[in-house]
Amino acid sequence: MIEPVLLLGIPVDFILFTLTLIGCATFHHYTLPIALTGLATITAYKLIFTGFKYGVGLIGLAHHMEHEWVTLANLFLLLTGFALLSAHFEKSHIPQEMPALLPDDWKGGIVLLGMVFFMSSFLDNIAAALIGGTVARHVFQGRVHIGYLAAIVAAANAGGAGSVVGDTTTTMMWIGGVSPLSVVEAYIPALVALMVFAVPASITQHRYSPIIKNPPSGLRIEWIRVGIVAAILIAALLANVTANLKFPALLDTVPVLGLTVWNVLLLTTPLRRPDWELMPQTIKGTVFLLALVTAASMMPVEQLPTASWQTALGIGFVSAGFDNIPLTALALKQGGYDWGYLAYAVGFGGSMIWFGSSAGVALTNMFPEGKSVFRWLRHGWAIPIAYFVGFFALLVLVGWNPERLTMLVK
Repeated sequence: MIEPVLLLGIPVDFILFTLTLIGCATFHHYTLPIALTGLATITAYKLIFTGFKYGVGLIGLAHHMEHEWVTLANLFLLLTGFALLSAHFEKSHIPQEMPALLPDDWKGGIVLLGMVFFMSSFLDNIAAALIGGTVARHVFQGRVHIGYLAAIVAAANAGGAGSVVGDTTTTMMWIGGVSPLSVVEAYIPALVALMVFAVPASITQHRYSPIIKNPPSGLRIEWIRVGIVAAILIAALLANVTANLKFPALLDTVPVLGLTVWNVLLLTTPLRRPDWELMPQTIKGTVFLLALVTAASMMPVEQLPTASWQTALGIGFVSAGFDNIPLTALALKQGGYDWGYLAYAVGFGGSMIWFGSSAGVALTNMFPEGKSVFRWLRHGWAIPIAYFVGFFALLVLVGWNPERLTMLVK
């Protein structure tokens, strides 16, 4: 690859990507065309001037996409598949029964966020966020505050931070040789952060639209749909664990998780028809995220600053607008990190902006009113504060000690 062209000391690639993110943040009704235009501009620029990581011209682009297609295919299949899963879950009538299980006041919102956090520790955070959003839509009578939407995404991302099966980035660390025990400490800042943002978000939601005190009478649970949801989630979990333990090389060549989810969806179609009508809107949101992820993968980020807790703290903010998958890959290549810090930073950091994580994109496909960076930041103000508080809680309680964790990996 040719050396990047600099403008005022900044690679032009970064300037184009930053302008794309600013455009998405400012004109939130036109995020898809802006993201696609940004991707096309960055691609054209690299074709003409700098080339790609794996070569120049069209051959370089082809090699680049050869390295990225599995990640992109997995995202596409998971976002669309889990959208259909959430529709099955909604039609099972379990969400309508949830008021009977949740406290009637603002504490019910906290319990629901805790459930999302728990689910995300063993499920994909996209699925946890969508299930949480589906329940919220019913228990809050269809009126979910944007601040609470942000809290659902944050709970899903926080819950996966300390588990190697709870988030793509922690799974990458596992594949890269990091011991699962090394990321468990991420649950310390994740739980602290949950306590910080869950209370104000739940109080705000209670004032906006309280929980229904009693579920509708005469509801009958559709156990076939419950079984389909369980089958999809169990199959995805088993595929993730099996592939990582037995066939790790397969994960670089085949979108295992996405294909697993879709295989179960299609096999169970004769039992209950999926809600195919959701696909047009879901695909629009998914293509938007894929455009940003693809553009981010083209950035000339060949190295990170020296590994330190300060660098890890900054990575969390960068991951709010920059795809956390290449960031994690660079950190793994560089080494020297206390992996619990990195898992928390790249996992939770994307919660600060609606398109900063796949869980956020998935949930705003369900609640389009959340597709505004300014409203997300305004009403989800507690999430950046929670990120800081959680991070420094880990620093005070455990300290920065990458040597100890390196020993665990070995």
